[in-house]
Amino acid sequence: MRKLAFFAAILSLGCSLASAAPVPAQPEGRVWAFDPVTFRYKWSGSGWPAPFLRRAPRFQRSMSPVPRETVAYAGPHRANTIVVDTSERRLYFVLGDGTAIKYGVGVGREGFEWHGTNKITRKAEWPGWTPPPAMRKRKPELPAYMPGGPDNPLGARAMYIGSTYYRIHGSNEPWTIGQAVSSGCIRMVNDDVTHLYDQVKVGTRVVVQN
Repeated sequence: MRKLAFFAAILSLGCSLASAAPVPAQPEGRVWAFDPVTFRYKWSGSGWPAPFLRRAPRFQRSMSPVPRETVAYAGPHRANTIVVDTSERRLYFVLGDGTAIKYGVGVGREGFEWHGTNKITRKAEWPGWTPPPAMRKRKPELPAYMPGGPDNPLGARAMYIGSTYYRIHGSNEPWTIGQAVSSGCIRMVNDDVTHLYDQVKVGTRVVVQN
């Protein structure tokens, strides 16, 4: 009985100390959460600085710094049209009832901007990636082919635009959303590209404007 009383006292003291342990002041837009990868508690959320996000575990790589939302749309394009505004760095999927779903995207960096009208000619889940010759010339360290998966630059889904090298695709680099960083492709976080992919069909019209 004395041993049981002793262990009960120890447990009670441990619980008291744990409950009294201070939680740091909350930075704006972050949550004090347990990370099962490092087995530590830390502040997490869309407000992470870019260097930390680059080390974020895979389950956090679908978090977009630009939340998806349904907005009013009075533009000229009909329902089921994808409209990419590269200057705004947003993609609109027109719903046809006076609204559109707005997503944050990453677009082509300086020298890789483009605009025009085309259509989706192919869709793929967890696509493999074959870097085009011009890209491999700029970056010889790139592989000739990379199979699909969480570390593939094309992310969880890809929608191919016409017969071009351009795609609307996922990304495991959420800090690039809202930025001009790509070689011309339109990139989205995996959660958003999967959401769009499920609504888009082959033949869907794509309008890229700046």
